[in-house]
Amino acid sequence: MRIVWILAAWTGYFVLHSALASTRAKTAFARRFPPLAPAYRLLFNAVALVSAVVPLGLAWAARGPVVWAWPGVGTPIARVLGAGAAAGFLWTLRAYDLQEFLGLRQWQTRDATPDDRQRLRISPLHRFVRHPWYFLGLVMLWTQPMDAARLASALAITAYLVVGSRLEEKKLLHTHGAPYAAYRRAVPGLMPLPWRWLTRAQADALTKAAARDRPAAL
Repeated sequence: MRIVWILAAWTGYFVLHSALASTRAKTAFARRFPPLAPAYRLLFNAVALVSAVVPLGLAWAARGPVVWAWPGVGTPIARVLGAGAAAGFLWTLRAYDLQEFLGLRQWQTRDATPDDRQRLRISPLHRFVRHPWYFLGLVMLWTQPMDAARLASALAITAYLVVGSRLEEKKLLHTHGAPYAAYRRAVPGLMPLPWRWLTRAQADALTKAAARDRPAAL
């Protein structure tokens, strides 16, 4: 029964997260509270952080014996992969404007431009996978031993990242058009593939094409 509650809590969290991330919710908030429009990203992140306490708390309360783990030699390999993914995540931070990601810059500059109007950016890791943080998060998630509660949480999170990435890409295709469609054809979504990636020159060409096609987004 606890697992059912955990899955229900994660489902509620993901529905709330997706609803608040939608363009409709951002536009409605800006119309209803114009002075607070630049704070939307900041408030969105705060709600996401606080609301995650419920499913995480339920999973922690239901902790028990390990029911899934990498067997034999897979255990040290998994630990190395998990540590590598964590290091990769820290490395990717230099390619992001964290103040903008958190919403602090938008509030400081009173910039109410919706996130889906921002210019296309292709960081070094984005040349190999369209959603690098999702990929690294999945590696860190699935290289850990799990009890029943954590396994249920891992399955729920994985399902959401697959579905959520597709919903996110619909907005990106609408925003950036043909350049993003070309990027999508060239680079895999959640799992890097050796034969599908962009050179730096190719990535620069796509970002410049997106900027030309959408000058209003700059």
